Amino acid sequence: MTTTTELVIGLDSSTQSTKAIAWNRQGDAICEGRADIPMQNPGFERYEQAPEDWWSACCIALRECVSLLPENCTVVGLSISNQRETIGFVSNDGATLAPAIVWLDERARDYVKIFCDQFGADRVHQITGRPPDLTPCLYRIAWMKDHEPELYARKPIFVDVQCYLSRQLCGGRWRTGWTSADPMGLLDMEKKQWSEPILDALELSVDQFPELVPPGETLGNISEAAAALTGLPENLPVFAAGGDGQCAGLGTNCTTPDRAYINLGTAVVSGIWSADYRISTSWRTEIAAQGNGYILENCLRSGAHLLNWFVDMFNTSDLEHSGDVFVELEKEAMQLPIGSEGLLIQPYWSGVMDPYWDNSARGVITGIGAAHTRAHIYRAILEGITLDQVMSTQDMERDANQHISHYLAIGGGAKSKLWRQMLADASGKEVKISPTVEASALGAGMTAAFGAGWFESIEQAADSMSRVSETITPRAETKAAYDELLSIYRELYHSGASINQRLVALAAAQKN
Repeated sequence: MTTTTELVIGLDSSTQSTKAIAWNRQGDAICEGRADIPMQNPGFERYEQAPEDWWSACCIALRECVSLLPENCTVVGLSISNQRETIGFVSNDGATLAPAIVWLDERARDYVKIFCDQFGADRVHQITGRPPDLTPCLYRIAWMKDHEPELYARKPIFVDVQCYLSRQLCGGRWRTGWTSADPMGLLDMEKKQWSEPILDALELSVDQFPELVPPGETLGNISEAAAALTGLPENLPVFAAGGDGQCAGLGTNCTTPDRAYINLGTAVVSGIWSADYRISTSWRTEIAAQGNGYILENCLRSGAHLLNWFVDMFNTSDLEHSGDVFVELEKEAMQLPIGSEGLLIQPYWSGVMDPYWDNSARGVITGIGAAHTRAHIYRAILEGITLDQVMSTQDMERDANQHISHYLAIGGGAKSKLWRQMLADASGKEVKISPTVEASALGAGMTAAFGAGWFESIEQAADSMSRVSETITPRAETKAAYDELLSIYRELYHSGASINQRLVALAAAQKN
């Protein structure tokens, strides 16, 4: 008699691509499909996507994943992890009314202050868990109210990526999970419902937003039309998951207060689990992917994206054609001492979130001299990103009164021997490595595993489906040098903050 193996699919619709990965009960990736998502840059600091491209990439990735399923395997559930703070504008029947605005977009920079001056910055922070910052969708909606009045008057439905895709897959009402909704900056985090005071201030109604459901609840079932496009079984349940950051935390089993997950990806995102709702300028507060408790999260917008920028903008032709450019740069950088021989970089290419919440912050390269090479700059970028994370971790431990014993690293940067050893040495904490870089898709898979009835709780699914493949131990002999470098780094922002603010103001004035 042939035994059928049950699998679940975690679909990660991230900023640049969609990954559909089938997982078994042990958290092994069985097969996967991928598709790129194009992004448009229609103006300075503006980034947009077409929701139709989210859907097209979703269908391609799912179809490829399903086509690779081994014999005698069946899919019993699907959950979606989505790029956060990206917002679409649709009619009630699903038609796109305008391009979606991606979380990288900075068009609403001035509206952070405008809205918070009117509504109250502390009030925004208390309700949403987020200090005033341009990343949440809240401020782009405030910008739209003034700059796109015709669109605003059409009363669009404001949707996150999970909401849009689940509606395309299942039809029915507009619905989404708590952890897809909370990054919008419009949610009352303690009540887990849309904040009526904020919506009133924006002259919006609750019926312009999706119905909210907790993690693991059924959003809908795959329709006949979607089954034909994706290869999934008709009526397959789709369970609510949510934001890719929270799903990544779940994928690393960040369900206890002493573990910090860290995603060394396009942005560097780290978080710890807290049973209680707490706010601070040292983090932004989010609903945990398991629906129980909260995630206190740090975010540096310029992570591996900054390394790509450096290579694209300044690399020499000999290195570009010598194989893997990053492997070559890492080899060169590993030969250099801590501190990059007097070169220090502040990696705020896209402003800074915690702990300064300064949209006018910019990148700073200090100490550069004629003897410095591309390897010095590359290492200094890694050191700047790492020091910023260690600073954030120390501030979080202090303000949350919560000791972090180790990191669990995910993302493409976790493959870098230099970067992960640097993090261990600079923090003095062990860095454990997840065997999968696709922790967001795994977190979505864990949610689907709970929804499908494999486990009694999402926490049990996380404990059963996650593991550690390697542990990086900090080297005691490096501590003094990194402590001194961190002390210098802590002064760098304050030494140039007012200069950067004046430069940003001057640039804005020249555009006008």
